[in-house]
Amino acid sequence: MANKIPDSELIINPDGSIFHLHLLPEQLAHTVILVGDPGRVEMVSGNFDKIEHKVSNREFVTHTGYYNKTRFSVVSTGIGTDNIDIVINELDALVNIDLINRTPKPEHTALRLIRIGTSGALQANIDVDSFVLSEYGLGMDGLLHFYKHNFTEEEVLLQEFIQQTQWQSPLNHPYLVKSSITLFNLLKEGMNTGITATACGFYGPQGRKLRLNTAISDLNEKLTCFKYKDKQITNFEMETSALLGLSKLLGHEAITACAIIANRIKKEYSKDYKITVDKLVKIILQRLSIS
Repeated sequence: MANKIPDSELIINPDGSIFHLHLLPEQLAHTVILVGDPGRVEMVSGNFDKIEHKVSNREFVTHTGYYNKTRFSVVSTGIGTDNIDIVINELDALVNIDLINRTPKPEHTALRLIRIGTSGALQANIDVDSFVLSEYGLGMDGLLHFYKHNFTEEEVLLQEFIQQTQWQSPLNHPYLVKSSITLFNLLKEGMNTGITATACGFYGPQGRKLRLNTAISDLNEKLTCFKYKDKQITNFEMETSALLGLSKLLGHEAITACAIIANRIKKEYSKDYKITVDKLVKIILQRLSIS
């Protein structure tokens, strides 16, 4: 029999729910839409035919229900890879750990995890109010280095990035993770595709200057100019690398689809990005519900 996971490592609430998400295993669907903004959960679940559960704690809000006979959960993560670390580990625990006996289950359950977010484009030809589907996540956040990993499939592309950008310490050593091929092929029609860069902050880590100078004055230019074969960095955001990396290590299918609300190269911003996000949500739900 597997050793029990200690109380300090797997924290269960008195009602039997997982610590941060406050979810019970039966309240989670196996297809999960992840959004950053807690207010966006209701926007997504408003498309459902039926809602079974609504649970909230801090920035983590979950609605579970049905769309076109497919069961979905919508979960808000808040901003950043640190929150993604919490959400993905707890979602995995709900389906792959016996929370009563505190032991891993003998049979693995794979979740489908689809992040729907907002992002800034790093290529001039990616229009504001268009969509980007992440084929890869480029992590500049450092989170995945706290876990044992060895993504050899992406190593050549990663080394090309390091060489072309002359990436140096004391910045976090980058990592690269490929999205679920199954989800990528299912969702890619009509979308821009490429490498999504994930930053550990919104201002300096994404090359923004207010009153502080950045350590790399031409960070965005370096990212925009990177090219290896047909691969380019398409956009900047703050969650994808950790989502893809943790999901891959835990045996889940994951991908990110972003509404482009700004073009960092052309200095343009969407006049009403909520319309674009709503359109993207409907596309994703429809494509996932018929698969």
